[in-house]
Amino acid sequence: MDELTTPEGFLLRPWEPADASAVLRAFAPAEMDRQTDRPVFDRPGALTWIADRTRERGARTGYSWAVVGEAGEALGCVAVGAVNRAHDTGWVSYWTTEEARGRGVAPAGVRALARWAFDELGLYRLELGHRTDNPASCRVATRSGFAPEGIERARLRYGDVRYDVERHARLADDDVNFD
Repeated sequence: MDELTTPEGFLLRPWEPADASAVLRAFAPAEMDRQTDRPVFDRPGALTWIADRTRERGARTGYSWAVVGEAGEALGCVAVGAVNRAHDTGWVSYWTTEEARGRGVAPAGVRALARWAFDELGLYRLELGHRTDNPASCRVATRSGFAPEGIERARLRYGDVRYDVERHARLADDDVNFD
């Protein structure tokens, strides 16, 4: 399936070259540079980022979705990567543009992504992690039905600073209520 919809009215679809400006806006804050192995600084970089997501989807190694608002603009990204067929697991990631934060974009997108990964990919366990000093990302995880599982000490390094990460997971048969 090439498109998913959320009860909140967001559309999830594969990334397109026309989304390059949204990718540029998302990667503009210095915070995003630290979280990716390939920062995006310009339009050619954004187009390369989108092409990489398309290649991953074609290779069936990762599935990134643009989360699109009513006006047709990409507001964020939700993805499942590191798909392991031997164990039926995947790693979830998400981000939003600054102007989309606080609008429920990420939790709605992650919930739709999880349903799709369980139903269409046949995965059983989805994992994600966030720095312990990022309460907004923690709220996205819990609002998306991902239970906290523990702290990975000094898991990430940005420059000379190491950060603890809280791991969350959601299982295909978890009884998750989103009321």
